[in-house]
Amino acid sequence: MPDTKQQFEKVISQCRDIFEKKLKDYGPSWRIMRPESVTDQIFIKANRIRSLEIKQTSMVDEGVRPEFIGIVNYGVVGLIQLELGYADTTDINAEEALALYDKHITETKELMYAKNHDYDEAWRQMRISSYTDLILMKIYRTKQIESLDGKTLISEGIDANYMDMINYALFGLIKLEFGEE
Repeated sequence: MPDTKQQFEKVISQCRDIFEKKLKDYGPSWRIMRPESVTDQIFIKANRIRSLEIKQTSMVDEGVRPEFIGIVNYGVVGLIQLELGYADTTDINAEEALALYDKHITETKELMYAKNHDYDEAWRQMRISSYTDLILMKIYRTKQIESLDGKTLISEGIDANYMDMINYALFGLIKLEFGEE
């Protein structure tokens, strides 16, 4: 039986490494993004994955793995933006950005562990293409909630949708990394 926590830690570490390297290249320039723009950026990544899954060919020499990593990292950016609000400048440094990344990815991971317990690792029986569709569905839900200024009657908020998108992308990365498809 696979060690879920170990697999999660490995793919999260890969995502964090990319996030940290991009911070060195660009700084926290994403601080200017409004939450709606973050949602759209995640949409672009998920839509490309779906397009590649359907067409089964790529004109750009990148597969779905970098897109799942992008979904994880933009999902964390979205959670940070919801917490801090967007800024007109890059108002935090790289160390603060990494601390916020670690805080939000830990909260997201803990949610996954709790759900994984209740659902008995059902995600392992799913196809990667289902994760893609679920991420896209969560994006459309998030866009609807954003159009309602974040107000819902009974549904989870934007933060819960970002967390679910992150976890579905992590599931996809685990399947790609460990060949469990």
